[in-house]
Amino acid sequence: MADYLPHTDEEIAAMLAFLGLSHLDELFDSVPEALRLAGGLRFAEGAPEPDVLAHIEQLADANRARGDRLVCFAGGGAYDHEVPPVVRALAGRSEFVTSYTPYQPEVAQGVLQAVFEFQTMVARLAGLPVANASLYDGSNALVEAVNLGVAASGRRTVWVSTGVHPHWRAVLATFAAGTGHELIEIPLHEGQTVWPGDDGGPGGTPGVLVAGYPNYLGCLEDLGEARRRCDGYGAMLVATADPVAAGIVRSPGDWGADVVVGEGQPLGTGLGFGGPYLGLFACTMAQVRRLPGRLVGETVDTEGRRAYVTTLRAREQDIRREKATSNVCTNQTLMAVTAAIQLGWLGTAGLAEVALRCARGTRYLREALLELDGVSPLTGNSPVVREFALRCAVPAPVVIERMADQGFLAGLALSDLIGGDDDGSVSPDDASHGLLVAVTERRTRAELDAYVAALDKAVRG
Repeated sequence: MADYLPHTDEEIAAMLAFLGLSHLDELFDSVPEALRLAGGLRFAEGAPEPDVLAHIEQLADANRARGDRLVCFAGGGAYDHEVPPVVRALAGRSEFVTSYTPYQPEVAQGVLQAVFEFQTMVARLAGLPVANASLYDGSNALVEAVNLGVAASGRRTVWVSTGVHPHWRAVLATFAAGTGHELIEIPLHEGQTVWPGDDGGPGGTPGVLVAGYPNYLGCLEDLGEARRRCDGYGAMLVATADPVAAGIVRSPGDWGADVVVGEGQPLGTGLGFGGPYLGLFACTMAQVRRLPGRLVGETVDTEGRRAYVTTLRAREQDIRREKATSNVCTNQTLMAVTAAIQLGWLGTAGLAEVALRCARGTRYLREALLELDGVSPLTGNSPVVREFALRCAVPAPVVIERMADQGFLAGLALSDLIGGDDDGSVSPDDASHGLLVAVTERRTRAELDAYVAALDKAVRG
């Protein structure tokens, strides 16, 4: 194996001298002796590559926390959906993997067309006429949506439901600290946002309302109520939406949302330790010139043939920089292409089937778990689609640890998502005992039943 090390003895000696060390082993002095591997990996001399890989896999299997060895019921913004081999095969083609910024449309027609199709599909999921070529992730898309809404309304007060994912709200708060936007967090009651009445609310008249659809606790909310508040205040409605739920629920645009944002990871991108993921962004035509990021349009070339170009490019990277409404100048092209392939492969009926399987599995598991002693609902009778929150008799981190011993990635502790403070979505006590459970189409009836038995054992201690 030493023949394949990239560094020469001289380079290693120079590095050690720079660090003030005499031997490579000193780099690992902070690792306790009991955790160090004694005697090396013990590979047979000249072992074939498959044998080496099998041996490494065997060693890795000793790590109980490997996510791909635990049956996954975790969600909270990243989900274990099926990624068909056709999606991986097509998205992995060199034409997509090696593509770069398509400023020269004459050499980027394939990528531009794929992104155009992605935009079309996202717009249909959102129920709005236009979508951009994607953003970095869902939280980034939310920041850009609020920025657009403040610019359009002329008011800096933003009402944000605490049903919006806590991490997204944290990113938005960081952004607002630099721009001067005033964020007012609106609390939940049993999983539903309690919007202030028509007679006014905190912080003055809002310019933007941000609602979760569904919210981070998995609950579907009535966007019609948020729309009515917007109409009363002359505010814009931003909805953070789930693209999978869009297969079976009324679109946010149909409810009257002005901007719809979301996380596109469920559309063909596997769980990758947090990224790279995909920000979805759609809006009304009235806001198209405030649309952040890249937009691909369809046109014709000099010979009258259909062609694709980036359009409405009066942005910071091209012209009129001082008038740009956003400093986003690129997008997650490969993830967007992957999402387009996944959606194209599923089709309307396939996406509906995935969403239905999630919803039916969620209902079955939730009802079964609520029959257990030591388990109670955290959000009342609010309807859920793919995810739900429970209150366990013992702290959620303890439950998760015990479930891992039984082969399950049980879910997420709400305390890990929101911390110990009362953030308006759940109380500190509910946060410490709250478990967020997700069910995707990958989970079988046998796995659901086994999860119920395992959780019963976990809450009993």
